[in-house]
Amino acid sequence: MLASCAALPGRGPSSSELSAKDIEGGLNSEDYFNFKLTPTVAEIAGRYTPTRFADYFGIKGTEPRQRIGVGDVLSVNIWEADEKGIFSTSYGKKTTVQTSVDDTGRIFVPYAGRIRAAGLSVEAVRQTVEQALVGKAVKPQVQIIVTGNQTNSAVVVGDVHKAGKYPISVAGTRLLDLVAEAGGARGKTYETEVTLKRGDRKASTLLEDLIDQPRNNVRLVKGDNILLTTKPRSFTAFGAVRQTTLKHFPTETVTLAEALALVGGLDDLSADASAVFLFRFEEPEVVARLSPKDQHKLSDFPVPVIYRLNLREAKAWFVARYFHMRDKDMIYVANHPTAELGKFLRIIQPALAAARASQLIADDLDD
Repeated sequence: MLASCAALPGRGPSSSELSAKDIEGGLNSEDYFNFKLTPTVAEIAGRYTPTRFADYFGIKGTEPRQRIGVGDVLSVNIWEADEKGIFSTSYGKKTTVQTSVDDTGRIFVPYAGRIRAAGLSVEAVRQTVEQALVGKAVKPQVQIIVTGNQTNSAVVVGDVHKAGKYPISVAGTRLLDLVAEAGGARGKTYETEVTLKRGDRKASTLLEDLIDQPRNNVRLVKGDNILLTTKPRSFTAFGAVRQTTLKHFPTETVTLAEALALVGGLDDLSADASAVFLFRFEEPEVVARLSPKDQHKLSDFPVPVIYRLNLREAKAWFVARYFHMRDKDMIYVANHPTAELGKFLRIIQPALAAARASQLIADDLDD
């Protein structure tokens, strides 16, 4: 009878099955890491904010100067020292010429001719135009303003209020600047994912991570494409909990304690409070801090990690209170070993009751 307990249906393995040496001793196998959820571990992993986005797209050193490109629209202001000059008018000694960079990379300025502009800075083009007018205009002074910046621009699309192509300022435009210029995100910041594609490289982060970690708010360069997507975060709960379900984050942050409460807590009849597990793909830098001796085994990819919490310890409740959940986390509460015996006894109880009733009837007949 007791041997048949192993064949009973269940919602997952018991704590005894999850307490083998490969689960209890730090690095359990070549496939995953395991850590007991202590205050130190919770501080490192539970409150981690990723900065790999910044490291991936960060521009180090001096920012390159913007260059004029094909399609840019320029305003060329020309002053002369004499009111009888070729650019002087009845209103003053200044003339403004609107021009654009053609497909050959040149602009046309009267009396200066076709001037190469594509690939040059505004100052270089200004000097070229001014030099070309010497001997034709009276002591010319030239100013060039880029009024239509088509080359040095970035595109933002997706869940924003005003998707479009926006110019990058000469002073430098950061990612949040462009999102704000596009009217901001339609969704909640903690549910909005920002994807930046630059050439062949692409990376994503949450919109709130651009605010929480200023390093993530990287400078944009021409040709950047930004996509904002609303992606509600969620976690799943399995095993000996009152609700085996998928739950969306109701607020910006959800702690492990709050996550357990959202699924109704542990099942009183079957749960082992000492065997609460959280499964997650962890960032390599977090695992490196939790287990420095295994740093050489890590790569650039997320690492499968199991965190174990023993709620029979009073301090564990405080740890659960400030350990922050992340998107796609999985919680598993193991069954208590004695729960299988109780389940078996409940199954055979009707048969035992029937046998007892038959025995009582037989005793009555004998009397």
